[in-house]
Amino acid sequence: MDLNYFKKTRILDAGMGQELLARGLVTKGTLWSATSLIDKKFNSLVVDTHLSAIEAGAEVILTNTFTTRRVRMEQNQVGDLFQFANQKACELAEKARELSKKNILIAGSLPAQNDTYEVDKRDRNIIEKDFFDQASLINPYIDFFYLDVLSSGREVEMALNVIHKLNKPVLVGLHLKKNGKLPSGESITEVVKKYKNTKWLGVVAACVSLEIIDQTANELKNLDMPFGFKANLWAVDEPLPVHRFNTAGHNEVGKNPNITLGKREEITGKVFCEFAKKIIKKGATILGGCCETDSSHIKELSKLK
Repeated sequence: MDLNYFKKTRILDAGMGQELLARGLVTKGTLWSATSLIDKKFNSLVVDTHLSAIEAGAEVILTNTFTTRRVRMEQNQVGDLFQFANQKACELAEKARELSKKNILIAGSLPAQNDTYEVDKRDRNIIEKDFFDQASLINPYIDFFYLDVLSSGREVEMALNVIHKLNKPVLVGLHLKKNGKLPSGESITEVVKKYKNTKWLGVVAACVSLEIIDQTANELKNLDMPFGFKANLWAVDEPLPVHRFNTAGHNEVGKNPNITLGKREEITGKVFCEFAKKIIKKGATILGGCCETDSSHIKELSKLK
C-alpha cells in the first residue's frame, strides 16, 4: 500500500468489543469480543458492526482480533481455537468489505500480547513468539498492521521485529496515561525515535481519553509523521486491565467493562467531531474511535474529510 496514505485525512472505524456487547453479544469469561468468533450465532454481529462503520464513512476497518491473543484464549480454556478465531475474524472483515462494495482497507489488529493497559514483563522470547503466531495468521488478509494499544517500547520493538519478517506496513497505536507517557514510563518521542523504521505509516494515541489526546497532540505533531487518535469514551482517564475487574470463569457470563469503567454519554457524535476539529488544527490526519464509540461518532468524523 501507499506509505503516504495517512498524510491525508483518513477515517478509521470505531470500537468493536463494546459495540458488539451493545448489539447483544453475550461474552464468556474474559474473552470479550472473541466470543463473537467462537460462537457462530454471533458472527453476523461482527459483519454488521464492520458494515456500520463503513457506511458511516470509515476508510479502514480493524480485524476483530484484539482478544484473540493466545494468553486470553488459553486463560478461557479455548487455546485450541486460537488459529480458528484469528482467521475467522479476518474472514468476517473481508466479508464486510465485499458486501459494502467499497474500496476500504483492512488493518490487522495486533494487540499487546498479555493484558491491556499494562506493560508485558514476560520473557522476551515468549512475547515475540506470541506476536509472531498471531501476526502470521492475520497477515494474508490485511493491508497493514495496527499495533493495538501497546504499553511499552519493548513491546513495540518485538512487534516490529515480527512485522518486518512479514513485510507489511504498520500503524503504531500507543497507550498513554494521564502524565502523557506510556505505562512503561517512556515518552512518545523516546519510543518513536528509538524504534521508527521505513514501514511506519504513522502513530496514534490508542484507546485514550479526549483529554490525554489533546494534552499530547503537540508532542505527536513534533514527530514529523502522520498522527492521530483512536479515542475511548470510558469515564476514567486510566482504565484498568480486565483481570482487575472481571473474575468470571471461562464458562460464566463475562462482566461488561463499562460497569466498572463507565461511559461518557455526553460525548455524542457532534461533540466528538468538534473535538476532532481541534486536534486537526494541531496537524492530526488519522481519526477514529475505540471503546464505547460507535458508527454515530464515525459518521460525524467523516464530515471532516
